[in-house]
Amino acid sequence: MSTAELAAPPPAAASPDERRPSPVRAWLRLLRSELGLLFLRLRNLVLLAVVAAIPVIVGIALKLAGHPAGGGGGNGPAFLNQVAGNGVFLAFLALTVMMTLVLPLVVAVVSGDSVAGEAGHGTLRYLLTVPAGRTRLLGIKYIGVAVFILAACLLVSVVSVITGAILFGVGPVTLLSGTAISLAAGLLRLLLVTLYVAAALAALAAIGLAISTVTEHAIAAMAALLIIAVGSEVADSIPQFSAVHPYLPTHWWLSFDGLLRAPIAWSGVGTGLLSFAAYLVIFGAIGWARFTTADITS
Repeated sequence: MSTAELAAPPPAAASPDERRPSPVRAWLRLLRSELGLLFLRLRNLVLLAVVAAIPVIVGIALKLAGHPAGGGGGNGPAFLNQVAGNGVFLAFLALTVMMTLVLPLVVAVVSGDSVAGEAGHGTLRYLLTVPAGRTRLLGIKYIGVAVFILAACLLVSVVSVITGAILFGVGPVTLLSGTAISLAAGLLRLLLVTLYVAAALAALAAIGLAISTVTEHAIAAMAALLIIAVGSEVADSIPQFSAVHPYLPTHWWLSFDGLLRAPIAWSGVGTGLLSFAAYLVIFGAIGWARFTTADITS
């Protein structure tokens, strides 16, 4: 070995900062882990299976009942009498029916368990060691829940359209305003309705996430959110509470019927989206304030 080689300094060891993954990579890895946990958990898979089964059950029930297209006395959702004439309307009917309880139940389970479940299992403090910070961790939790909600809503729509096509056939879609549009345009309207429903449920999930930050018992958080959702729907149906109806979290849920008119009635849809955004901001701030200041030991 030459003198120059002996005199050369040894290669510098990587500093701890260089060995540590960047915050962005850590954030993405944590998000990928969160999505995997949500979509691979057996309980959540069962929820998705139930969500997919309900449109099939509703479609078969309508087929067996021989509900006449365009007939009936006008009871029930506005799309009920049109399902037998066009299977696309099964998706609108399924979303309307499932918004009352089934989809809020899905939201309650995934959002109520998001933080409280980790705390109850004693894994939350280990998640906080990831170089993402509490704010980003809470954001990841919410994004994961929102993605799961969107997947559930899309699943309802896709299964409904397939079931409706098999049982009733599909064709040009007659909107609630009486205007007929092409099947492709009708499916685009369905996509907009699905996104609106997902936005409504994402606002409810913000409430659930905020509740999840104040308890270590996931069941309690789930039950509390479900009580809020059902209680809001009950209060919204009582005329004596009309003064507070516009401020209830569920009041604007079914305002997507404005998307099924020509031209689109944006007033109700826009007000609904503003309401959802307000709930997201308010309860997101509450959850953030609680989560970032809490003394987490579990």
